Order: sequence, then structure tokens, then C-alpha cells
Amino acid sequence: MDIIVLRPEVSDEQIERIVKKLEAKGLKPHISRGAERTIIGVIGDTSKVTEDEENAIRAIPGVEDVVRILKPYKLASRDFKKTNTIIKVDGAEIGGKKVYVAAGPCAVENRVVLLDIAEKIKTAGASFIRGGAFKPRTSPYSFQGLGVEGLKYLKDAKEKTGLPVISEIMDPRDLDVILDYVDILQIGTRNMQNFKLLMEVGSVDKPVLLKRGMSATIKELLMAAEYILSRGNEKVILCERGIRTFETATRNTLDLSAVPLLKSLSHLPVAVDPSHGVGKRELVAPMSLAAVAAGADMLLIEVHTNPEEALSDGEQSLTPAMFSELMKKVSAVAKAIGREA
Repeated sequence: MDIIVLRPEVSDEQIERIVKKLEAKGLKPHISRGAERTIIGVIGDTSKVTEDEENAIRAIPGVEDVVRILKPYKLASRDFKKTNTIIKVDGAEIGGKKVYVAAGPCAVENRVVLLDIAEKIKTAGASFIRGGAFKPRTSPYSFQGLGVEGLKYLKDAKEKTGLPVISEIMDPRDLDVILDYVDILQIGTRNMQNFKLLMEVGSVDKPVLLKRGMSATIKELLMAAEYILSRGNEKVILCERGIRTFETATRNTLDLSAVPLLKSLSHLPVAVDPSHGVGKRELVAPMSLAAVAAGADMLLIEVHTNPEEALSDGEQSLTPAMFSELMKKVSAVAKAIGREA
């Protein structure tokens, strides 16, 4: 017993009765109220529930059906929620008809450069600005980001352009500070299985963009999302950003088959980060278009006014002119498949 489907006329008293029965078995109920149905997802070891106890719940007035989910990811599963989850951020509806584009530098370097980039991507049609204030780098000697100072610059960019902010969180201890500056919390590839961090962002009412680990399977990505969902935060965006394979011609192997596969397995929106997926500027545009054609709800693209001087990932950053040209093509591809950008 993993899902309890309730009738449209179910009362709050009947829901409370079900909740108490589940909690008495050491299970955690997760109530999801839809337009037509209310569903209770049951989190925990449901093998504790006997057939008689399941039938007793089924007999409670207001219960329409009790369904077992065989997949280990319960709340992220299509079995739990048939309709697409739409995440609203400052008027944007991620997971709906429109394909959104987030753009900006890999790392926030200084205020002047960031504001210049923000204005240019806004003019080109971006809906979000992305930039790292806390940067996880392979080498401890590489630029690690400006920290809170970088967050302040991102807030300045939002005030100037109106673009909501996406930025990475690396440490649960930074959560309270980051919440004041960021509209979407990003969990990077290296932290996809940082379960303490996942549980912390799952406890706040803020959208989370969860990047696939560089060697993670689809199942592992969905299980990581389950950590966030199980804590009560339903606003999760899954992000394909390339995985590590034997191929060395590109930075990673961008697994675009993950997009339609994730959409068939889960109700959560799916984003694609082609910049990190390929690591080469000339490949970002074609893979961005392919991602839209595959069904991505959102793109994350690195843009810098002077890529040669960028402190992080300059080789995969588009210039504003290249980004502007790409946005025209993104709009055309989106239109061709019945969406908009």
C-alpha cells in the first residue's frame, strides 16, 4: 500500500482518520491535493501493513482505491501523480507548455560583469539568470566563488532585470543565507547524493533544481529526488547535465534519452544543461536544440561577455551574440513541437 486515492467528496475528518492509522504503523503520510482528486502517498516500509489493515483503510468512507507502487521512488513516480507537476516561480510555470531558458556565467566574478551579462541575456529572451556564488571545483586551487558577496550581486541583477535567480547550494549550513537571495536552489552533480543536503532543501518551500550525478543512473537520480519530496518539498526539477563515459572528445556524454525517459517515469519537470554536458562552445547550440526537441522543460546555458577571461568554464560559455542567435532557434524548435519559448 503506497498510494491511497480519495474520493472527491472526502472530508477532512476522514483524511485525518486515515493519517492517524498510517502514523500508528510508523508510516508517514504525504497528502497531495489535485484539481479532481486528493491522494495520500505512504512513505516508509509498507510491508508492515497487513492485508486486513489495508482492507480496513479501503473500507473507510472517502477512500476510492489503495494502490501498491513497485518502484522504489514513490512520490517522484508517475504512478503517484499522473499529471505533470508545474512549478511556479515569479510568473514562470516550469513543466507547462513553455520552454524556459536560464543563462549566465558559471561563476559570479564581479558586479559589473554580472549586471552586463544579465542585461544582455534578458534582451535575448532568457527567463532566469544562473550563476555560482559557491563553486565546487575539482582543484582546491581553482576559483571557488565569491560566496555571500556573489549572492548579493545576483540579487542586484534580479532587481535590475527582473530575472529570477538560480544558484548552487553546497552546504546545509548556508541554507538560511541563500534563501534570502535565490529563487531556485541548485544541487550540483557532486552533491546529488549528499543526503543531508537533500533533506535540508526538502524542508523548505523553495524550488530545487537537482542535477544528475556524473556517474548516476536514472534510478539514482529519482531516488535523490525522493529524499527532497519525502521531506515535503514538492518543487523539484530534474536536470540532465551529462554523465561520465569512456568518451573523451567531450567533457561528458549528454544523455538526451534521459529526457523522455524521465518524463515517462516521473511527473517532475526536466531541465537540460548542455554547457556542462559537452564542455565545448560550438556544441552547446545544437545540443540545446536537441534537448528542446527531446522534450526538455528548461535549459541552463552558460553565457559570458568575455569567455577567454572567465574564471570558470570559459571554453563552454557562449557570447551574448551567440546566445541571442540560439534563442531564436530555440523558439523555432519549441514552436515546431507545439510548445513555446
